[in-house]
Amino acid sequence: MILTMVAMLSMTAAFAEGEKMAEVSNLEAYEMNVNMDRLSKALRLTDEQRDAVEEVHHTFAAELKFAAVYGDKKRDAMVKRAISNDVKWMRYILTKDQMRTYRTLLNATMKNRGLVK
Repeated sequence: MILTMVAMLSMTAAFAEGEKMAEVSNLEAYEMNVNMDRLSKALRLTDEQRDAVEEVHHTFAAELKFAAVYGDKKRDAMVKRAISNDVKWMRYILTKDQMRTYRTLLNATMKNRGLVK
């Protein structure tokens, strides 16, 4: 009986640890750490554009972190709104060609992180 109890407790602990690991991995998907030097080169940004893109990105990253703490339904809506706002603000900063490249990069990043299906 004691061995059964020990086995149950160890299985429960292992299961709970797996839950925590999945939760941490899920939250990490909402961390948007972008290398601004590489993004600047990919988009061929001017110095003024780089400063503006960096500010918009900080807002976008904050909105995603905020969305990470909500339930699935509300989280999905908040992620969509964050992406929509990001794209809207970037349109004011980037040229059409830069915007096309940015949207490609953004879509790939969101799909790779599992935030957009």
